[in-house]
Amino acid sequence: MTLERGALSNAEVEERAALLLTLRQGGVRDLSVLRAMEATPREAFAPYRFRDLANRNLSLPIGCGQTMSRPVELGRRLEALRTGRGHRVLEIGAGSGYGAAALAQLAREVVTLERFETLAIEASRRLAVHGAANAKAIYADGLDPPDDLGRFDRIIVQASVGAAPAALIQLLAPGGIMLFARRAHAMAGARAKERLIKLDLNEDGELRETDLGPCRLGAAIPGLAQAL
Repeated sequence: MTLERGALSNAEVEERAALLLTLRQGGVRDLSVLRAMEATPREAFAPYRFRDLANRNLSLPIGCGQTMSRPVELGRRLEALRTGRGHRVLEIGAGSGYGAAALAQLAREVVTLERFETLAIEASRRLAVHGAANAKAIYADGLDPPDDLGRFDRIIVQASVGAAPAALIQLLAPGGIMLFARRAHAMAGARAKERLIKLDLNEDGELRETDLGPCRLGAAIPGLAQAL
């Protein structure tokens, strides 16, 4: 599967190359992740007024008070998730759809949940337009997911939570990995510190937790919202 549409201009080729170099300099080393992000045009998922900034290592506002993560931060998370071609992946927080599109290059199937109806509709449209046939965006509360989703080999939460969501752990298949940010309590007026956490579920049903270091993600909010 490919997201490319037509020949790229010289400027677009240079911008993509610059972004790839930025990812490498930012510590992303996995070739499959680098290829997936190189093949996924971030500008196609960014709001039109920010498309000229899409190939820079910047977070971008997308509406409903949400943002697209910096490419280096997303790349590091995708690398930590260790997604393979046979995997079924659940993403919590579709946002623009860019993360799901990149994951679609790596996995067999991607399901991404978004609590804002307007963002879910837009992400679904962008994924369809750009040929990500193995990815679908669903309007749903990612902290209270629908009962009929089935099990997933990989789960990634694109937000920070106080603790690993039990409802998501129930969806993790044996041998699976879940990635989320844990938010610590902060002093009044200070930003809460966040740590990227990887949970491995072994074949015996035991969970092993690994702290992957500091990260920066917005706090997960329960419930559904049509717009903001």
